Amino acid sequence: MLGLASARSFGGTFARESYDYIVVGGGSTGCVVASRLSEDPHVSVLLLEEGPADHNPYIHIPGAYYKTAQGSLLKRMPWEPGPDQARGQTPTMVQASVLGGGSSVNAMIYIRGVPSDYARWSELGATGWAYEDVLPYFLRSEDNNRFCNEVHAADGPLGVSDIDHIHPLTRAWLKACQQAGLPYNPDFNSGSQAGCGLYQITAKNGRRSSSAIAYLKPARDRPNLHVATGVRVTRVIIERGRAVGVECIAGGRARILRAEREIILSAGAINTPKLLMLSGVGPAAHLAGHGLAVQSDLPGVGRNLQDHIEISLVYQLNGPHSYDRYKKLHWKAAAGLHYAMFKGGPASSNLIEGGAFWWGNRDEEIPDVQFFLVVGAGIEEGVDAVPGGNGCTVNLGQIRPRSRGEITLRSADPTAFPIVAPNYFGDPYDLEAVTDGTLAAMTFMEQPAIRSYLAARTVPPPAMQSREDIRAFCRHNAHAALHPAGTCRMGNDPLAVVDPQLRVHGVESLRVADASVMPTLISGNPNAVCIMIGERASDFLRGCVP
Repeated sequence: MLGLASARSFGGTFARESYDYIVVGGGSTGCVVASRLSEDPHVSVLLLEEGPADHNPYIHIPGAYYKTAQGSLLKRMPWEPGPDQARGQTPTMVQASVLGGGSSVNAMIYIRGVPSDYARWSELGATGWAYEDVLPYFLRSEDNNRFCNEVHAADGPLGVSDIDHIHPLTRAWLKACQQAGLPYNPDFNSGSQAGCGLYQITAKNGRRSSSAIAYLKPARDRPNLHVATGVRVTRVIIERGRAVGVECIAGGRARILRAEREIILSAGAINTPKLLMLSGVGPAAHLAGHGLAVQSDLPGVGRNLQDHIEISLVYQLNGPHSYDRYKKLHWKAAAGLHYAMFKGGPASSNLIEGGAFWWGNRDEEIPDVQFFLVVGAGIEEGVDAVPGGNGCTVNLGQIRPRSRGEITLRSADPTAFPIVAPNYFGDPYDLEAVTDGTLAAMTFMEQPAIRSYLAARTVPPPAMQSREDIRAFCRHNAHAALHPAGTCRMGNDPLAVVDPQLRVHGVESLRVADASVMPTLISGNPNAVCIMIGERASDFLRGCVP
């Protein structure tokens, strides 16, 4: 009822064995591609998603982010820590496993990056992906409830809105940022991010606007669109240099499904390179080492892995001044009733209402650190609650990381997790940047506007004050921001995996459309960019011009 529901969704059985297009991965990008392709009634489209349909009611309530951020809709896979990051246990990389992908479970923060991000893409070989090229696709997707101007639109499928319920602690923190010298920025997506302000989120009328809701749900009555959940694709079938179908497990049975036109991989920056390698597309020596026949020797598959790495500062409050008060049953019931009646109140907030973009390294031309105030503690996986139960968290991340990691196969078994080696802090610049950002965040929290709400800083311990202390804390306590990208990057050089129209080099009728094609991460949360990539991919597939 809340999710895609009966929108021609099924699992384990298929209406047919052959489709014009097969889209592998029903995440932020895959939902867009499948929906746009099915606008042509003369083609058949199959969307395959390994996770369940988006029926879970917590998905659709913004304030239930604390449930989706650490619940059963996430797949956890180990990643290899660097020698300075070992913390006594294997850290995990968390990826969404549900229709809508990350857009169904994330904090909904709507950020596009800045024009120079896309100029950098063009410099690295992604010709035709400059800011002026991608802006029309951001506009085509957007239905903004506040802005309608040269950089915003109000008639697209994706709901983008102000957060109606802003917690007083968020306002106090924003004042503190201004006391620390940051200007107020009313629109982080204007092309200039510097300053502090309120985030817009992917929501509409008080409900999450995931790609499944925004794109698939309106298409649910199209007879040519078929959505299958609970289906694990194990490889792409390549015959004489052309992708012709996929092998998958559905309903406990191995199946082969054929694609008459093209196959589009939208399984994400970890699973897409894994699937390519299992299909014989990747570094030849690595594939041969696992007994896999090489279809196309592409040494760049799995390389160039990037992720934003984050630091969390946790503060104990001197009273019930955060959303932690709603952990108590009577407050939770009151918030639920308000939301049920008016689609407003605390449950309409994503719990991360305010943020900032500012400099860690002043030598950078534009801000290189992003800040978030989480109005609670223990909301996100891996972040502890505080004594007494009332706290808040300041998250920050270096948004243009220089470190690069890789994805490789652990074995030829498609059920085995790949080896994820992000190599965080492989470039010392990143550690210095997050250290600078952490010191800045501590300065924000010392300002009068927010200080009166605080009892103590619990993470890092109050005794840690010097730059050396904070650098050591960051090295050992940084965690993944869960924005992996870049592992099948665009370009035409020997390490590029797809060309600027997202076609896999050396294999016909096979494209990649997800975060893995980004040459570099954008400056901020990448979900909006994944949706833009889906919009562009659908035009490439249909031969359209913006």
